Amino acid sequence: MTGTGAGAGFRAVLADYGAGNLRSVQSALARQGVETVTTSDPATVREAALAIIAGVGHAESAMAGLVARGLDEAIRERAAAGRPVLGICVGLQLLFDEHEEGGRGLGLLAGPVRRVVAPRVPHMGWNTLRLLRPSPLLAGLEGEDVYFAHSFAVAPADRAVVAAEVDHAGPLCAAVDAGAVAGVQFHPERSAKPGERLLRNVLAWSRSA
Repeated sequence: MTGTGAGAGFRAVLADYGAGNLRSVQSALARQGVETVTTSDPATVREAALAIIAGVGHAESAMAGLVARGLDEAIRERAAAGRPVLGICVGLQLLFDEHEEGGRGLGLLAGPVRRVVAPRVPHMGWNTLRLLRPSPLLAGLEGEDVYFAHSFAVAPADRAVVAAEVDHAGPLCAAVDAGAVAGVQFHPERSAKPGERLLRNVLAWSRSA
């Protein structure tokens, strides 16, 4: 897919781990002019300008899909080389060590993924971002409402990587920014204008990472 937006001429890959609806993310990126390939080829995932892990559902199954295709090592290798990796929703959770739902993640960032404790679970619908520090990913998004759909949330061991939170019966991590590794718990492809802004920010961030 190609377009004429801010990302014209830029190429990204969506890591295909065999589950999840990646088409909506691909369509949202195409509207920004980004040529996006959905692939399970480790070499393509390792070498692309930007690699995205996106999806919804069960993190342990998603991780098993990455491992079965050799995508886990490809993602670790590109992160070690300073090539940008973005996780979206379950993709954010897979960046971390271990998951209460079962299994372990990629271990690119330290800390567990824990079940959300709140009167209403899953945390689903619109919520307001509170930025904790400047981040190129989140420029212009302070106080914006974005769309969430999740029952688990990351608990980074290093609070310095947390770039934004939302309140859902207490603070939940909404975004992390750790150099070439970053992620958002919300769905930019479902978040209207703020989601479009996030994707434009991602393009600028990945070019400079």
